[in-house]
Amino acid sequence: MNVKIEELNASNWYDCCNLTLADGQEQYMEPNAVSIAQSKFEPSLKPYAIYTDSQIVGFLMYNSELEELGSYWIYRIMVDKNHQGKGIGKAAVKLMIDEMAKSLDAQKIAVGYHPENTGAHALYESLGFQDNGDRFGKEMAVVKNVAI
Repeated sequence: MNVKIEELNASNWYDCCNLTLADGQEQYMEPNAVSIAQSKFEPSLKPYAIYTDSQIVGFLMYNSELEELGSYWIYRIMVDKNHQGKGIGKAAVKLMIDEMAKSLDAQKIAVGYHPENTGAHALYESLGFQDNGDRFGKEMAVVKNVAI
């Protein structure tokens, strides 16, 4: 399966709005339309569509400004319910980490998620993110040191 990420643009943003989460995942994440709107008012947020071949199957977004924990933060990552469990999310996060390392010279990348979101926990742990005990409100934060 050929996974790629592409910056959101006039031809792909609406398809990202129509992607859906699996039952029970909605409680952990804002709708993609909200994230896209947020990116228009916070220009440091960089939204991307996730593709397999030519089909949009997911959405991701990161912040291009250094934030808490001396890190650049992943704000959103989601894969449509019909495409989950195929390794797409993991491949997309790897591509996003590479993009952040190249374009931002990122040395630390962080992501926050609800502790009960076991899917997110497994994903980030498999990619080498570490839980150092950092908590922000209801979310835990995990950090990955990026070798440049």
